[in-house]
Amino acid sequence: MAFGEFKMFQFKSRQQREREEREYAAWAFPHGDLQKENLTKLMSEIRPKESSKMLLFSFLSCKEIYKEKLEVSGSREEAIEKFLDSAKNYRQLFKKTDLTMYLALVLADAETDERCEYPPADEIRARILELEESRKSK
Repeated sequence: MAFGEFKMFQFKSRQQREREEREYAAWAFPHGDLQKENLTKLMSEIRPKESSKMLLFSFLSCKEIYKEKLEVSGSREEAIEKFLDSAKNYRQLFKKTDLTMYLALVLADAETDERCEYPPADEIRARILELEESRKSK
């Protein structure tokens, strides 16, 4: 189910649900469980007091939003700008500062390969500050 969809009376076979879950997992974590584990560990380093499930849910939501912006943008930079501009639309889901954190994580995730090596938490924190500064300068 994509972000924001709600289909109350949707009936699917077990096989169809399982296929959709596999497709979503392949999109969310194309490099498999190692990617999910390493990303969850990184997020927990950045926000140690928050639930890893909630961090993961929020990350995947932002990944979907960013993907949508990227599809209609001419460049990565334009997609980032559109993502940050749309922050007001997601106030109910995210704190203002969290949105830049999740965007930094989404961008780091997009740069990872099959080794699933993410930048250290300090580098992600620096990216968050850069994104916040670029957002303030507009």
